[in-house]
Amino acid sequence: MNDTIALLKNHRSIREFTPEPVSDELVREIIDAAGWSATSNFVQAYTVIRVRNPQTRQQIAELAGSQTWVETSPVFLVFCADLKRSQAACDYESQEMVSGYTEQFIIATVDVSLAAQNAMIAAESLGLGGVFIGGIRNNPEQVSELLKLPEQVYPVFGMCLGYPAASPEQKPRLPVDVILKEESYQQDKSELEQYNETCKAYYQNRSSGARDETWTHQIATMMSKPMRPHMKAFLEKKGFKFK
Repeated sequence: MNDTIALLKNHRSIREFTPEPVSDELVREIIDAAGWSATSNFVQAYTVIRVRNPQTRQQIAELAGSQTWVETSPVFLVFCADLKRSQAACDYESQEMVSGYTEQFIIATVDVSLAAQNAMIAAESLGLGGVFIGGIRNNPEQVSELLKLPEQVYPVFGMCLGYPAASPEQKPRLPVDVILKEESYQQDKSELEQYNETCKAYYQNRSSGARDETWTHQIATMMSKPMRPHMKAFLEKKGFKFK
């Protein structure tokens, strides 16, 4: 195992940060590293907004589900899928952009996700830690208004960064044999049963026995309820028509 793999396998969500500030130069270096991620057809369909204003941060923290670390982290970034720049490129070349296609939405969402993962890895390589904030999609319209996001741009997730003030225990991930299949899709119930036992032991140890939960129970509880049903109407309003 080399240093890069060791860094990747050491990832954990950090929500507590020291008061030490993160320099603007370091933030720019992280975003520059993010920009070297893979991108579909060179579109680079993302924009990152750094939010410094305390009032805006406080509002986003509430909109994201009272996630106080959005307010307290030294750096808070919002990663946006952005096809507005593609529109500008078409305008520059005096061509009409044929917008609203599902594939365009997928391209932008994948592009910004790859860039954000690069950013997190770069930050961790510099001694920082962080956590993704998917909760901004709880109220994406209000977040968009706060950040003045135009049509063809939507907020995918936020990211808190800073110097870690704690080192929480890692959640056990799915084993490679559950994820990696040969030639065709396969799923073995026994693999999930074994992983359930691993996760159950993790939660019991983390909560001193107070939490007794398996992975399948946690996922079934989440997936058996509607998940942000407002997103389709919001995205269509933003110009992502899913044609």
